[in-house]
Amino acid sequence: MNSKYNSTFIIAEVGSVHDGSFGNATKLIEAAAECGVDAVKFQAHISEAETLPDAPMPPYFKGEPRFEYFRRTGFSLDQWKELKSHCDDHNVIFLSSPFSEEAVDLLESVGVPQYKIPSGEVTNLPMLEKIARLGKPVILSSGMSAWDELDRAVGVIQKYNQQLTVLQCTSEYPCPYEQVGLNVMMEMAERYQVPVGLSDHTLTNYAVFAAVTLGAAVIEKHFTFSRKMYGSDALHSLEPVEMTDLVQGVQAIEAMMANPVEKDWVQPYAEMKRIFEKSLVAQVDISAGTVLTRDLIGIKKPGTGISAARVDEFLGKKVCNDILSGEIFAEDDFFED
Repeated sequence: MNSKYNSTFIIAEVGSVHDGSFGNATKLIEAAAECGVDAVKFQAHISEAETLPDAPMPPYFKGEPRFEYFRRTGFSLDQWKELKSHCDDHNVIFLSSPFSEEAVDLLESVGVPQYKIPSGEVTNLPMLEKIARLGKPVILSSGMSAWDELDRAVGVIQKYNQQLTVLQCTSEYPCPYEQVGLNVMMEMAERYQVPVGLSDHTLTNYAVFAAVTLGAAVIEKHFTFSRKMYGSDALHSLEPVEMTDLVQGVQAIEAMMANPVEKDWVQPYAEMKRIFEKSLVAQVDISAGTVLTRDLIGIKKPGTGISAARVDEFLGKKVCNDILSGEIFAEDDFFED
């Protein structure tokens, strides 16, 4: 990440929003890199390996059968390699989620440096074992899965691989704030003793900012040129201006969290205190020998004299000098007790 604190790993999830256009895919990489993300993630779909031709379409996208959609929007091995190279050239990490064991083989040929396992594959234990045995870092998304399913998935991965991060994810598109489940993210950290994060499907950055404040190590958010693009994910994705705001917001939160403030260290405010705080002043002309009462004391800027907080200390004291109205009291204007 571009933040100097380098703690939150931000993934721009392109998925299949490129709609099968290799040119769009390369430009999405460039746009995401300009936003300042750490990684750009695609989806590696091989229709014949992952789905039956008559498998149903998800409720949020009825545009075309999934089998045909994945086949139409897929890339060749050479194209995947070019996309990874394009990511390298733009200083972002290339990621792509596999949806079959054949897709894992494909991504190994491409040279993917780590794996992001999508929510729908949590129960695909044979694929999880295959990925875990590769020894690369694994990010496991958890949408759609109950604890027992997630426990099994974590167990399979950690049997062979301890480089695991688990993401809270709610598989609703869009996800309402009430279903984000930040409490689940925190429970995952406690339950598995691994880094955790959030794969967020809300339409704003608020959930991300909350998750980072709570310690999220990884953030994933869908990314598109425009929510008006065709496809299954564009409607629920961030546009470039919004993704830039997400990155900058995360960096700001990191700066705040990495720099605790010592409240008693007020030296930086010395000049401000002199300007804005108030001193004890003579409310009227006061003659030497007068016993000071509250009605004779004004409280006014600047704070260069006796602090207004000490007013009670001077009630009943006798002044030793003539003091003009509006004059700031000094310590030596009073007789010693």
